[in-house]
Amino acid sequence: MSAILHKFDNAAALAEGLADALSARLAAAIAARGKASIAVSGGSTPKAFFRALSGRDIDWAKVTITLVDERFVPPESDRSNHALVAANLLQNNAAAAQFVPLYHAAATAEDAAAIATEKTAAIPAPFDVVVLGMGTDGHTASFFPGGTRLEEALDPATPRGVITMEADGAGETRLTFTFSSLQDAGYLVLHIEGEGKKEVLARAQASGEEAEMPIRAVLGRAASPLQIYWAP
Repeated sequence: MSAILHKFDNAAALAEGLADALSARLAAAIAARGKASIAVSGGSTPKAFFRALSGRDIDWAKVTITLVDERFVPPESDRSNHALVAANLLQNNAAAAQFVPLYHAAATAEDAAAIATEKTAAIPAPFDVVVLGMGTDGHTASFFPGGTRLEEALDPATPRGVITMEADGAGETRLTFTFSSLQDAGYLVLHIEGEGKKEVLARAQASGEEAEMPIRAVLGRAASPLQIYWAP
């Protein structure tokens, strides 16, 4: 499937440009169906974009926000993607949005994944917008090279929903949406910054195994064209 590069002069311009594009997509979904959905990623890269998006003037009360993936840590943890989104995106106008977390205080990560699958099933599929990140190892979502359930996560026959993942590079046990949950989003975004990430992307776009650089699954098999938003 094709990838489309949206290039910006710097990170600040990218944050504003991506916020403009996604708020327009969410507003169009609300106009068409009365509601909209967006799944976002954690990490340091999206903070400025989250803050820009939070101020956009759309009917946020009709927007559901969830996470592409999450660490199995409570929202009080400074490692929590929920905490990152709460501090940066669920602010200003976007404070009116509904947030559906992936972490739940369950006995095991598997139990939390089952609860998250049940709760997120209420969000109509496909997502209107999905925003992915990418690590220097070529992981996206919690699809890590060497991950315990990587093959299952990337298998298009694996149902929509949330599964667990463990990997050496992941730190905590992860909760992640499956590839099938993300790949057909109305607008599928990869948000990356810096020359280093651009080089990683170039390696991923070359031939090779998905298991080595799982972002290749999105680049090669996603039903929606991948919108790459990049700034140096």
